[in-house]
Amino acid sequence: MATALRQEFASILGGPLDWQSRPEPEFAASGIPEIRLPRGCLTEIYGPASSGRTTLLYSILASATAREEHCALADAGDTFDPASAAAAGIRLDRLLWISCGNNLENLLKSCDLLVQGGGFGVVALDLADAPPEQSRRISLTSWFRLRRAVENTPTILVSLARQQHAKTCASLAVECRRERAAWSGNRPARLFRAIEVRAAATHRRKTCTPVFTAKAI
Repeated sequence: MATALRQEFASILGGPLDWQSRPEPEFAASGIPEIRLPRGCLTEIYGPASSGRTTLLYSILASATAREEHCALADAGDTFDPASAAAAGIRLDRLLWISCGNNLENLLKSCDLLVQGGGFGVVALDLADAPPEQSRRISLTSWFRLRRAVENTPTILVSLARQQHAKTCASLAVECRRERAAWSGNRPARLFRAIEVRAAATHRRKTCTPVFTAKAI
């Protein structure tokens, strides 16, 4: 049964699904020293609210725009904040923001066109604030199509969500988890200082667990 399904997907997508047959990709900095992003591949970032997932995405976009690369963000929930992005170091003159109004069909079509059109260092899909029942309906075939579209390109394709959706289609999966909050002062007048989050990144056969801290602004 599994073999038949793999053959069916391969016939739809125009090639084999075995990642072992693919050449080793080029990697780019994410802004977090322990995490490097594979080009021509899908990277999936997932975790609950306040787990550092958006901080990591902004770090990726800031690093890419600092390298003079153009980036695109397809925003399912229309939650992108240009002021916060600029404060995080993202060059807004190098970022194309696409507001999708919780229409996931438009989001997927936009990302497919952006990847196939070329010219972008990073193309990101922000599903983090989309209704979970909608994001879960994105088929595995759709993820395979996006993975196939980005192959053999210099583009880094990034998906941001509450839960892991792309699974076997992603070459890199980064799970973000909230560890603890840092406070100063004494109760009841304590001042919030930071949230410590842990990002566990799995790339093919190896796993690393870097830790970084998202500072409160």
